[in-house]
Amino acid sequence: MNAESDERQEVAAAAAGAATGDGATGEPALGSRAPQFIKRHRSLHVSWQVGVFIVGLAVVIVGIIMLPLPGPGWVVIFGGMAIWATEFVWAQLVLRWTKRKVTEAAQRALDPRVRKRNIILTTIALVICAAAMAVYVVKFGLVMPWKIEE
Repeated sequence: MNAESDERQEVAAAAAGAATGDGATGEPALGSRAPQFIKRHRSLHVSWQVGVFIVGLAVVIVGIIMLPLPGPGWVVIFGGMAIWATEFVWAQLVLRWTKRKVTEAAQRALDPRVRKRNIILTTIALVICAAAMAVYVVKFGLVMPWKIEE
């Protein structure tokens, strides 16, 4: 082989490493994180993956149930995704995308112009709510809704 084809192979290997997380990006490699003795046996590994999927699914379902109810629904859903990410590449990619988007949103929220706009909008919303409450008190008095006599 010549030097040009060796160089191409090195570039391809570096690109493959970056795609799986082995490169200089600092992200862990994609794929199963099952113990080595489980990975060695196909049936044991499939059983492990089924177990991980069922546990992750149960956690995600509990999170979905918690969305309309009191509780940290989204945190639990992402916890289930993290369980899935220990075994499945698609879940690892979803979590990486989510982390990237959350980091971008946090950076945008810390931008001084955005913070100033958010403070102004919050102040306007509070003034509107206070005005609506004042109109209600003037019109109906300060009677609690459960003590209204018919």
